[in-house]
Amino acid sequence: MGFFDTILWPFRMAVSWVLRVCHEGLGFLGLDPQSGWNWALSIVLLVIVIRSALIPVFVKQIKAQRAMQALQPELRKLQAKYKGKKDQLSQQAMIAEQRELFKKHKTNPLSSCLPLLIQMPFFFALFTVLNNAHLASDAGEGIGALTPEQTHNFAVSEIFGAGLSDTFLGTFNSGEPQVQVIVLSVLMIIAMVASQFITQRQIMTKNMTKEALEGPFMQQQKMMLYILPLVFGIGGINFPIGVLIYWTATNVWTLAQQYYIIRRNPTPGSQAERELNERRAAKGLPPIGQKRKEEAEAAEARAVAVEAKGQRVQPQRKNRRKK
Repeated sequence: MGFFDTILWPFRMAVSWVLRVCHEGLGFLGLDPQSGWNWALSIVLLVIVIRSALIPVFVKQIKAQRAMQALQPELRKLQAKYKGKKDQLSQQAMIAEQRELFKKHKTNPLSSCLPLLIQMPFFFALFTVLNNAHLASDAGEGIGALTPEQTHNFAVSEIFGAGLSDTFLGTFNSGEPQVQVIVLSVLMIIAMVASQFITQRQIMTKNMTKEALEGPFMQQQKMMLYILPLVFGIGGINFPIGVLIYWTATNVWTLAQQYYIIRRNPTPGSQAERELNERRAAKGLPPIGQKRKEEAEAAEARAVAVEAKGQRVQPQRKNRRKK
């Protein structure tokens, strides 16, 4: 077992175990255990399980993104302070001040990538399970928590005539390209790339303040908007169809989850907040900013009251008469 396989082993076991439980559960509900749709739905359920477990991480990501947007004015001041200073000492001082700024606001630029980084081992684990399914099936072996019989069913399972282990490139290398695999792969790659692009664009157009849109990190956000979908689009031609289903379902979950958060609890000062205030005004409700201000003032008043209550009144010392 190589170094990469050693690292992925616990994730492969977790992925295969969830797939097995979901597959057997769907079979218990009446879905044919040998059907490709059973395995495809098991992959979608795998996404639901993983993303449900990552909800606390997603909440931290939202808080980190808002903290990053809140410190944009200070970052611009810092950038202006060191503008034109290219010497090593000035660059080191700027980096040190940026670190202190991130520490003060309890955030960092990588916080927004945390859910993606956590999901990558599961993504590669599923990739290896699908990629090695045929080899394990031919050897009469199982993969991870999957039994040899389940591994065989997984290896030969199909939807719309295309195998879940088939890839866009693989069908050309086989000597006899299968139209079903080509068409389904292309459609899944388009769906995967489109959902990822829409998700990132939704943040930039709806849930960012004017200061953040003009901030120094905005250029990086714009690059990520186009680079990530391009990378996954190119890499998708070598992804098994089962992996394309997994990643598309993940993107759809992210898009829906993000839409709910932006609509119900937008970033202060963003376009989404203005739209929410318009909806609240139509219902005769006060703006969300006023509500937040009142909640903050009430919380501050409670904190002051608790602090005052906890303070001990020191007895005054009486001056003694000199003898």
